[in-house]
Amino acid sequence: MWQRIISIIVKEFIQLSRDRRTMAMIVVIPIIQMSIFGYALSTDIKDVSLVVWDASNTPESRELTESFRQTEFFSVNFYAADYDDIAQRIESGDAKAVLVIPPEYSHHLHRGETAPVQFFTDGSEPTAGIQALANASLIVQAKGAELMAKDQLSNLALPISLQPRIWYNPAMQSSIFYLPGLVGLILQMLTVMLTAFAIVRERENGTIEQLNVTPLRRGELIVGKLIPYIIIAYVQVILILTTAVLIFSMPIRGNLLLLLSLTSLFLMFSLGIGLFISTISRTQFQAMQASVLVLLPSILLSGFIFPVESMPKLAQWVSAILPLTYYLRIVRGIVVKGIGIEYLWQDTVILAAMGVFTLIIAASRVRKSLA
Repeated sequence: MWQRIISIIVKEFIQLSRDRRTMAMIVVIPIIQMSIFGYALSTDIKDVSLVVWDASNTPESRELTESFRQTEFFSVNFYAADYDDIAQRIESGDAKAVLVIPPEYSHHLHRGETAPVQFFTDGSEPTAGIQALANASLIVQAKGAELMAKDQLSNLALPISLQPRIWYNPAMQSSIFYLPGLVGLILQMLTVMLTAFAIVRERENGTIEQLNVTPLRRGELIVGKLIPYIIIAYVQVILILTTAVLIFSMPIRGNLLLLLSLTSLFLMFSLGIGLFISTISRTQFQAMQASVLVLLPSILLSGFIFPVESMPKLAQWVSAILPLTYYLRIVRGIVVKGIGIEYLWQDTVILAAMGVFTLIIAASRVRKSLA
């Protein structure tokens, strides 16, 4: 009995060794995933983009700004002139936190009074927001202790008072961050896998030759293959949003029609990459492995779990070529912040370019495969 079992085991390994694509996936995929994710994944939040409005513009206020600049947690990238400028930076996603130093800051310090400063943070990313508030508080306390050590304000318990304010998600609910992201993640996962099996299934069932002899043109066949998955994808979006609103009380602050319209751009990529995978895979197992190779980086490097700004540079470069990165900005911007296309047009243009390019490449590959 064992001799027969061993012979089957040997035969299976021989068949696997002859299948170069499967062997390549078995060996290469774990190495690539471990190399990228081991380097990129970290729960440490740093380089949070900070916008500063220094209405005091004095040596004391500039020292406070420099205290934020010298930490690795904050990156002072912008300077504002008013609250409108601040709102624009936050809504566009350019900045995640704001430091406002009022005109009377130095005046309060010189008179031995507590000098209030405002600190705003984007609550649409609760993990980064909570750590930003905590680090801002530590910086302000350290600066206050430094002033007291100089005996300038020895009679004052709190030289500087931090006045925090959280935008969009005052309760810092993590669901407000993750639920909109799940729309893009689930959508990509299902559409990529469904379309990845489209041509492979026909090939395995032996029906690909039957399709080739029909009077259908190859372009018509591609369109006919895609339309059912487009319908399914939109049904999924509606179901996901409905579930999030009714069960998890997720608010939708922006224009729902805008979200559904921009979703079509993301679908072009998901369907396109799924079709492309179906043309390079001979079996459904290979299609599944290739789909996982595409989906895992999207899950971990797109900003779904960790803020992109806090990732190492290599991970940020990978994130920049992932369409899910831009779709997450769109869906979170519309659902959480309630912003419109005036703040999302750059992400929209990039997503559209990626979608069209991927769909064109996939369609050309499908024609060659059918030929």
